[in-house]
Amino acid sequence: MASRLLHRLRHALASDGPGEAAAAAGPEAEQFPESSELEDDDAEGLSSRLSGTLSFTSAEDDPDDEDEDDEAGLDSPPSGDGTSGEDAERSPPPDGQRSSQVLARQLQDFWKKSRNTLVPQRLLFEVTSANVVKDPPSKYVLYTLAVMGPGPPDRQPAQISRRYSDFERLHRNLQRQFRGPMSAISFPRKRLRRNFTAETIARRSRAFEQFLGHLQAVPELRQAPELQDFFVLPELRRAQSLTCTGLYREALALWANAWQLQTQLGTPSGPDRPLLTLAGLAVCHQELEDPGEARACSEKALQLLGDKRPHPFLAPFLEAHVRLSWRLGLDKRESEAQLQALQEAGLTPTPPPSLKELLVKEVLD
Repeated sequence: MASRLLHRLRHALASDGPGEAAAAAGPEAEQFPESSELEDDDAEGLSSRLSGTLSFTSAEDDPDDEDEDDEAGLDSPPSGDGTSGEDAERSPPPDGQRSSQVLARQLQDFWKKSRNTLVPQRLLFEVTSANVVKDPPSKYVLYTLAVMGPGPPDRQPAQISRRYSDFERLHRNLQRQFRGPMSAISFPRKRLRRNFTAETIARRSRAFEQFLGHLQAVPELRQAPELQDFFVLPELRRAQSLTCTGLYREALALWANAWQLQTQLGTPSGPDRPLLTLAGLAVCHQELEDPGEARACSEKALQLLGDKRPHPFLAPFLEAHVRLSWRLGLDKRESEAQLQALQEAGLTPTPPPSLKELLVKEVLD
């Protein structure tokens, strides 16, 4: 018996054709799956590894998929393990599995090349929620993004909520002014249908994260006024509106978020916007009976103003600082002297306009 088995084994090893080897192996060959099964399993594993990641591809990559014609492709693999695992490395895979491996390897190479050419980002973006809003006659998806930058790990990230049309307007404006840098940055195009499916929303969420990350990675784009407006201007307008209507607690959260956004962006979002934000914070803190925080905001604004004379915000901040310092029993002599010098020089009326009056009159454009 042993000699007969040894003879069969030698015969199988010496045979040239795959059919003879399979016949010599006998029933044991049935334990291995067919190539079609390997292909299905491999495709399933590839799908699980691709979920949650993205890259941009053109519509020509998927000419047969109608659902993808109007939107960028959105999946690229992480730089982890390969598609076939250890077993595939030990033996040549079937044709179906080999084709899946080639596809995954190409995607991995593309991802690695893209990653290596990017400038390190200063900010990170993550879509934390996406809600379908029905505002008859319109219907749209509102994407809420967390904006995370350098700072204490326990600090809450700033947040913005934007629609697809807001992202599209930003892309269009930047393309018009920065054709060179924007030529390498893709954007998910409009779709004629299936805009509100979970799959489309998830894909666009990942696309917007990468789109903003790419913009932040290019210094010329990062400092563009259009990008600053995209982040800050809607927050300032809503905060101003709530402050003017007396909803100070709701306005305070928006002013604080706008200030955090401007701090993380690191580039001026407008000559007077940081001052306007500090004015909004000071007014809200004062109306909510928190004079200490209101004084701190006024002090910060005076530091930013420095020796800028005459500036329309200088006298109102000085007046607020003097009044709040008196209320808290703190030294107000320096601010009082500066305010008196401005009044004697005829650079500001007596009394000067309040911070609240400035907020109401300021036009944000």
